[in-house]
Formats: sequence, structure tokens, C-alpha cells
Amino acid sequence: MTDSSYLGRRAELETYFDRTAVDGWEKLTSNAKLSRIRETVRAGRDEMRAALLDWLPADLSGARVLDAGCGTGMLSFEMARRGADVVASDISHALIKLAKQRKPRDLGRGKGRIIFYVGDMLDRGLGRFHYVVAMDSLIHYQTDDMAGAIERIAERTDKAILFTFAPRTPALAAMHAVGRLFPRSDRAPAIEPVSVRKLAETLGETPGLADWRLTRTQRISRGFYTSHAQELQPK
Repeated sequence: MTDSSYLGRRAELETYFDRTAVDGWEKLTSNAKLSRIRETVRAGRDEMRAALLDWLPADLSGARVLDAGCGTGMLSFEMARRGADVVASDISHALIKLAKQRKPRDLGRGKGRIIFYVGDMLDRGLGRFHYVVAMDSLIHYQTDDMAGAIERIAERTDKAILFTFAPRTPALAAMHAVGRLFPRSDRAPAIEPVSVRKLAETLGETPGLADWRLTRTQRISRGFYTSHAQELQPK
């Protein structure tokens, strides 16, 4: 990973989510009526969120968890309900504002709590975590940058890293091509399809991940949403 390529893409995403897409994401992550295209994206994201939660312990009491790219906080809320101390991180001020507004009032009264953070998910100042979950927050980065980001996350993670990416498939490539014909409001920001095999090879060749191994994997495909989840655990 080169800092310039990662930081360049991060700046593009910050601008997109803060200035262009905040209204769309507010609707996507609510119960508002959507176009048929975005309905499939909402359904896919709901299913992916449930899958990642299934990979985590039902009881997260005492665990410190990073929700890397938390968006409007839906995953953070569920992990906090399980007792986790969650750092909900996102580069978008607008999305963090929405997450704070939507935080259920009962959270924080029990074992779990949420701290919201506007900034880079790779910030070492956030400290160490038992688990890190990056749901659809790495899908905008090319293979080398994605592996480099995961390597930095692994430096401060003890038990598992759960992350998703857009798998490179002929069907997904066709969908992306068709998607360019739709109104801009129905498009996601630039997504980088990644080869599952190439990513596994790159992760295996990344020095900082030598003591980690890929464990579980799952793909979710719902209409215009396709995302591939993987789990990394220490060997």
C-alpha cells in the first residue's frame, strides 16, 4: 500500500459521503421507500450485517470492537447491545452525525457503549481491539491498498478481523456497466472489484499478516449488491 494512493481515495470518499451522498445514505439505512435498485442494496447490506454478527460472539461483554467505516451506526448498535465497547469510526462527519442521532436511547445504560470517532479507521491512536469489523468500507480500494490497510489493522487486533470486499466476477462487472446508465443518485461511489484468489495471495505475502490466517468466508448477492466477507484470525 502506498500512502498517497490510500489517502487520495480516502479524500474522494470523504467528499462523496459528506457532500454528495449523505441524503441517499440516510434513506438507504432507514425504512424510507427506495427505488428497486436501492432496495436490493438495502436487502443485501441487511443480510451481510446479519452474517458478520453471526461470526461474532453472542456475548461481547468486555470486548473492545472497532466498527471501521461505521456509516450510520447500524452494526455498532448491535455489537453494543451484545455488551461490547465499540469505537464507531468513519471519515464522514455527516454520517457520524446521523449515527449519533439514531443511537438508541437505551444503549450505554447496560454493559455496552459506543464512542463515535470522525477520522481514519487506520489511526493507531484509537488503540487496540479484540475485534475489528470493516463492512463495505474497503470496497473502494484496490488489492494492494486493501491488504495494506488490513495489515495496519492487524497490528492492533487480538482476536479477529472481519471485512468485506466486492468480488471480481463477470456478473458483477456487467452490473457495474449497466449501473452507469442509471441516475447518479442510484450509483455507489467508485467500487474496486477484487479477485478473491489475488487478494488471498496478496494477504499471504503481506509481512504483517504472516501470523494470520483466513478462516470463514461468505458471499452475499442481492440484485445490485454483491459483497464477499472474510475473516482473519491469528494462527
